[in-house]
Amino acid sequence: MYATLRQDIIAEEINSHGAMTVAELAEKHGVSAETVRRDLDVLEKSRRVSRVHGGAVPWLQGQRRTGTGTSSSGTETAVSERQTSAREAKERIAIAAAGLLPTTGSVIVDAGTTTVLLADPILNHPDLAVVTNSLMLAHRLSAADHRLLRMVGGRVRGVTQAVVGADAVADFERLRADVAFLGANGVTAGFGLSTPDPSEGQTKTAMARSARRRVALVDATKLGEELLYSFARPSDIDILITDAPEDHPVVRELTTHGLDVIHA
Repeated sequence: MYATLRQDIIAEEINSHGAMTVAELAEKHGVSAETVRRDLDVLEKSRRVSRVHGGAVPWLQGQRRTGTGTSSSGTETAVSERQTSAREAKERIAIAAAGLLPTTGSVIVDAGTTTVLLADPILNHPDLAVVTNSLMLAHRLSAADHRLLRMVGGRVRGVTQAVVGADAVADFERLRADVAFLGANGVTAGFGLSTPDPSEGQTKTAMARSARRRVALVDATKLGEELLYSFARPSDIDILITDAPEDHPVVRELTTHGLDVIHA
């Protein structure tokens, strides 16, 4: 196998699993530990993974651990990158969220790489009305001919494949859905749920206010992060679904605010 191909596969594996050791990667790919270390050096230089003692973690996760990276309140990665980050955790979160889908009625589904995984469970509920600002989710549902799909109007942000802005906000403000499934780039007890872009934040706020029940789908890498724009307080959310353990400090703090937490 060419080194570049092996490095691509290793980067995808690390971003999917959240962390892998040199020994695990060497055994899996049938190469020496030294070869893996060289691969990780290359991947770290291209900011695809972060080296830690004995292995590597996803790039942004590693920079948060060490405090030496470029992550900031305005940091935002493209959908193509986020789709491979913490993939297994996102799948578990989506499975847990699917259990909260009503059989009939209506739901709002936010744009995001975790929320889009609700597409298949939604298709099992043909009488469920879905309103979304996600181009990816709308594409998947429309391709399967889900008959109760509506997409809000507005400006499309290419980096997130989300429809945002005044038109989207106005559309959501006219709704009263049963459940809203929301994503976030960061969550803390003090700052709440946050995102780097104000227009995304305003649209997310409108979604949260337009539903009787609000469910946040957030993988553990987002906990403890504060991005530029806070769009909801912990008290604005009914349920948080995350892969973080019960003893995670942010989870413990959020539960003191009365937030119900489901551990996926």
